[in-house]
Amino acid sequence: MALLTLSTDPRVDAYAKLLVERCLDVRPGMQVLIRTTPQAAPAVFALERELARKGATPILRIGFVTWPTNPAWAAEAPEELLGELAEIDRFACDHMDARITMDAPENTRDGSDLAPERFQLVKKAENYFYRRSMSSEIPWVSCAYPTEALAQAAGMSLAQFEDVLYGACLIDWDAEGERMRRYADAFDAAEQVRIVGAGTDLTLSLAGRRGEVDKGHTNMPGGEFFYSPLEDSAEGVIEYSEFPSSYQGHEFAGIRLEFHGGSVVEASATKNESTLYDLLDRDEGSRRIGELGIGCNPGLTRPMNHVLFDEKIDGSIHLALGQSYEKVGGKNVSSIHWDIVKDLRNGGRIELDGKTVQENGRWLI
Repeated sequence: MALLTLSTDPRVDAYAKLLVERCLDVRPGMQVLIRTTPQAAPAVFALERELARKGATPILRIGFVTWPTNPAWAAEAPEELLGELAEIDRFACDHMDARITMDAPENTRDGSDLAPERFQLVKKAENYFYRRSMSSEIPWVSCAYPTEALAQAAGMSLAQFEDVLYGACLIDWDAEGERMRRYADAFDAAEQVRIVGAGTDLTLSLAGRRGEVDKGHTNMPGGEFFYSPLEDSAEGVIEYSEFPSSYQGHEFAGIRLEFHGGSVVEASATKNESTLYDLLDRDEGSRRIGELGIGCNPGLTRPMNHVLFDEKIDGSIHLALGQSYEKVGGKNVSSIHWDIVKDLRNGGRIELDGKTVQENGRWLI
């Protein structure tokens, strides 16, 4: 019983309550699958208590990584097993009523040494776990728990990281939602978006598509509104020169992407360029944009080297290569969904149908 009081920080209980009540709106009888690591034990216990109070059942999937597949097993298993989840995991995916994926690594590079062809098969299997989330069939939330590894990756002490995480999550989400909705209405009414910044001049079309405001539901921290641009509309170039990007255990820097007809036609990076090429060649949809997101969270002002936080930085935008969201009209299909963040707070701007609506990270509407 002593384990049930692992944390004395009241913010952990408030965080668990937020995830259960606002993010998932848990109802009696629901089966909520929680995927995380032992590092997040205080949050898991708090979540179990909150679910119990709602008359719901936690289904725990605790491993050394938050992937559905353990990388140690994936490094040695026959390849014919890697592309599909085990039957018992498929059953859980088919029958869960909601899911929480809580990133809490002991080492942020776990799995990065997996051979690319094996990693691709693992991601194929993982798509089955996320398929009902991506189609909005069930409520879900992706979040994080403060660990030493995440704090170190962000260049912070653990206490500093905790302050940022809880400060960006435990806010007035209704008020933030109203603010972001005003901005999103302007994007909904526009056809063309132009993004201009350091090394960047890129246009996208949103014609006929409406966005969604993340006001503290599917991601925590929330604080963005997002679209799936028309798949063949991207024209121009974008350069991610402000801070690094991490994906699938690899860190990238200095990424530059040139688009024509909606597809990446030229690419380069100052770090991990060969891995960038591997990702772009992953499948037919990996060179197209699945998402345009606009970061708005006032509690996030500096890069954390974690996309869950960085894509919400107030005054940033992010483009996701690969899989798009069906719920906002996206049609691109891919085994990857890689959010890469561009900071517009120093010399950047966003135009809608030729009118500047944001400059240097500040809204003009």
